[in-house]
Amino acid sequence: MHPTASKLCQGASVPHIQPVLNRRQMLSQAGAGFGALALNGILAQAETLKTGLATQGCHHPASAKSVIFLFMEGGPSQLDTFDRKPLLNKLAGQSLPASFREPITAMGEKGSPLLECKRKWGRYGESGLEISDWFPNVAKHADELAILRSCYGEGINHSGGCNLMNTGSIIAGRPSLGSWVTYGLGCETEELPAFVVMKDQKKPGTNGVRSWGPGFLPSTFQGTPVGDGPTDEVISNLTLPTGIDEPRQRQKLDLIRKINEMHAARLPHVSTLDARIRSYELAYRMQSAAPEAVDLTRETAATRNLYGLNDKPTANFGEICLLARRMVERGVRFIQLFSGTGSGWDAHSAIESNHTKYCGSVDKPIAGLLTDLRQRGLLDQTLVVWGGEFGRTPMSEKGTGRDHNPTGFTMWMAGGGVNGGQVIGATDELGLYATESRAHVHDIHASILHLLGLDRLELSYNHQGRLERPTVNEGKMIQQLIS
Repeated sequence: MHPTASKLCQGASVPHIQPVLNRRQMLSQAGAGFGALALNGILAQAETLKTGLATQGCHHPASAKSVIFLFMEGGPSQLDTFDRKPLLNKLAGQSLPASFREPITAMGEKGSPLLECKRKWGRYGESGLEISDWFPNVAKHADELAILRSCYGEGINHSGGCNLMNTGSIIAGRPSLGSWVTYGLGCETEELPAFVVMKDQKKPGTNGVRSWGPGFLPSTFQGTPVGDGPTDEVISNLTLPTGIDEPRQRQKLDLIRKINEMHAARLPHVSTLDARIRSYELAYRMQSAAPEAVDLTRETAATRNLYGLNDKPTANFGEICLLARRMVERGVRFIQLFSGTGSGWDAHSAIESNHTKYCGSVDKPIAGLLTDLRQRGLLDQTLVVWGGEFGRTPMSEKGTGRDHNPTGFTMWMAGGGVNGGQVIGATDELGLYATESRAHVHDIHASILHLLGLDRLELSYNHQGRLERPTVNEGKMIQQLIS
């Protein structure tokens, strides 16, 4: 026994012990100690980011390995595509009935009459899903589709709506869904980006890079635009310059890397520097792998025809759909395809001509993508998502169009473990408001993450002392997708 303890047991007097720290010092140093714990976590996280893209991995068994998000920018009309409303045609030309709630501000001209749907509808597949004649080819895949008819959000205008659908917030600054997925799961290939963005037109789009940006996540996790350069090359500047061989290119990149690393060592908290180093290395690896990945001449004539590459109206979107399949085959994790880049689907007037054009440009390519993925055994592990930032109103605008409608619209999913041939949720009899099994955009994001094996609450990032999550602590898995 220690001598002091022995004296205590015997009741002997103990000399006064001078404390090493006073109370103020103890509290101060303990507080600093807690800060050190937080700092240690941040440094560990930073080290993880340097050693690979994947930071967390799956939280539960995944049914999907990758995502192809078909984004119809501008807002397609659910009333004329996947959500038939017979009452709308019966009341066409009349004002919105008093029994319906007053639509929110900026949705439809005041007192504007209801606009009929001029499409013909049919029931398809063993499931008998109702789909309009604007999507005759996609309709052949009815038994693979899970149609979400009760989607809603808060984005009234295109900027806010696109932000919400792509980042989970109507306010700019948060990471895109693809960035969150890349942050959590990384990529299965080192020769291609983990998150790829492709557009049907060389336009910046409604929000530009914000739609696929990393927000407060390190810059490494941002989307990589493909086919967005000033030339006709799918990926610009991929080939070596004339007179430069591979050893010389390697020497050049090694020097650039050393300079960048010296710069980054002085600014360890600037994630863009690490992203720059990674981008140079990725570009070097892509010079050998990417040309083969984007070489569509390797595809058969039958495959090119399947995607509509030989027809002018479908060639642009068909090409990026085919590229998406090739990238899924090579391990790319998240691919987002934009149709109507720059709000092309925004039909405030002349919806018949507008949607005839855009539906016609995507119907065959999307059907071709689903067919091709199925034939190659990839559909079960690839989640295909279709939708825009919102839908359209049953009330007319400018007599021949429809206004924005974020309170009730349609999206669909296929593959990736989703049970097809079903309708989930419903809007009211005129298609204005989501009423049954309502699915907020956060629920849609939570479901995509869940199918990839990610828990929307477990996937987090410490940003300025606050744990941030992809669905802003909201949303839930739409269980009917897999039940």
